[in-house]
Amino acid sequence: MNETAITSRENPIFRRLKKLAGSARARREARMTLLDGEHLIAAYLDAGGQPNTLVRSASSQAGRQAALVARCSEAKSIVLPDALFAELAPVATPAGILAEAAWLNPPTIDATALVIVLENIQDPGNLGAMLRTGAAAGATFAVLSKGCHDPWSPKALRGGQGAQFVLPMQTGVDLPAWLGTFDGQSVALTLGGKNDFYTLDFAAPVAFIAGNEGAGLSETVGQAASVRAQIPMRGKVESLNASAALAVAVFEAVRQRGLVEYA
Repeated sequence: MNETAITSRENPIFRRLKKLAGSARARREARMTLLDGEHLIAAYLDAGGQPNTLVRSASSQAGRQAALVARCSEAKSIVLPDALFAELAPVATPAGILAEAAWLNPPTIDATALVIVLENIQDPGNLGAMLRTGAAAGATFAVLSKGCHDPWSPKALRGGQGAQFVLPMQTGVDLPAWLGTFDGQSVALTLGGKNDFYTLDFAAPVAFIAGNEGAGLSETVGQAASVRAQIPMRGKVESLNASAALAVAVFEAVRQRGLVEYA
């Protein structure tokens, strides 16, 4: 694959990539994003995607990345000076390779619904981790409120480690309206819930609702849920964080449904 060297910030390709790195609006309008690092690019390829552009830093080890580059048969390849590459990377110590890639639209799974509903999750790493947890548990759908961070941002993608490529999502959702149409049990994970979480039956379609990292669920969304439940805690702490609470919930549903598989 032939590489094109770009050295100017005024280059139109670099300017386009810089917008994708820093602007949620640019990502929405183009339905494109940047994938940082070999693992994320490989996960994208495994999910059936093909990057539009591969971007390598001048100091990266091209030989080590050769197998990955070979899989990106349709991508244009460019190399940037380290200083320009660092302007695109979402972390202080860049991996040395990025990909410009279109959003994927995973197919909806026809199975007993296991939905994660997220309200105003604002930390990109936290959001990515919650999507990763849902995907790992075999969730069939993710519903994100208007106040959630962009799930296709480079930092959220790093947190998700490929979850966005396999978990169908709907973003910018009016949660009370959506919950009103959900044909199943919707469980608000909240402190002070009237129900002990472990007494509930999750064999039928269920949507678990987790709220903002600091404020928790809004009263409006809590009231729209069919059940409010609290995860019992024996230790002397006030609460679980949103990501941990969601993990407990989805894997309890997995346990009840007998879907745990061991290698």
